[in-house]
Amino acid sequence: MCRFLAYRGEPTFLSDLVCAPAHSLVHQSLHAAEAKTETNGDGFGIGWYGERPEPGLYREVRPAWSDENLRSLCEQVRSPLFFAHVRASTGTSTTRANCHPFAHGGHLFMHNGQIGGYARIKRRLEALIPDDLYDRRLGTTDSEAIFLVALAHGLTDEPVQAMARTLKRIRGLMTEARIEEPLRFTAAFTNGESLWAYRWACDGHPPTLYFREADGNLLVVSEPIDDKGRGWREVPKGCSLVAHAGSVSVQCLNEAMGKLAA
Repeated sequence: MCRFLAYRGEPTFLSDLVCAPAHSLVHQSLHAAEAKTETNGDGFGIGWYGERPEPGLYREVRPAWSDENLRSLCEQVRSPLFFAHVRASTGTSTTRANCHPFAHGGHLFMHNGQIGGYARIKRRLEALIPDDLYDRRLGTTDSEAIFLVALAHGLTDEPVQAMARTLKRIRGLMTEARIEEPLRFTAAFTNGESLWAYRWACDGHPPTLYFREADGNLLVVSEPIDDKGRGWREVPKGCSLVAHAGSVSVQCLNEAMGKLAA
């Protein structure tokens, strides 16, 4: 399983969160504490917002702990909203196109989790991506496919409802294919202003996801970058964390999916 970090708040240097803490994301790329695999060395990526509406991206196939360019970049870039991700592949190749985060226009998305039996529904899942979005399909991961399908389901306008529709559709494909492995999903999505983080699994065992608020700043992580006692809270299972300017709330993904079934 991958590890990731999302920040929204006062502009800060990426290095303060990605590289500097005792259990920073770079440290987690080699020594993750709450993942199935301790090492997340199948590439990494950062995405950040600056003076332009489209985010900057830096993605690389080298492990995060061994890339001096990552540290140098993070020490120079200051941003009010950024994503960082270290990857542990669940079967797809280690290429730059498969590294997170993924960008579409002014939006960023990153994911930790897995579609059970993905190879058995890959073709049918990709068929849900309309032609205008399929041109943006550069890699082979289930993560990128989820992002593009969610965009087709209205992710930019209704981030919680669209993700509920997407997860429900994927579960339908898995049921049709008689796949018994679970769909486990944590992810983060942003339009450059607001931030959404999701935690859901069909078997009730989603990957870990934490958040912390302090002085109007929000940090969302796969696992804490410092001591757990320092204000960290878990994103509830089956829920989405929604952060707008001046407010953070929790919405129920399970409820949104239930309404779709009605």
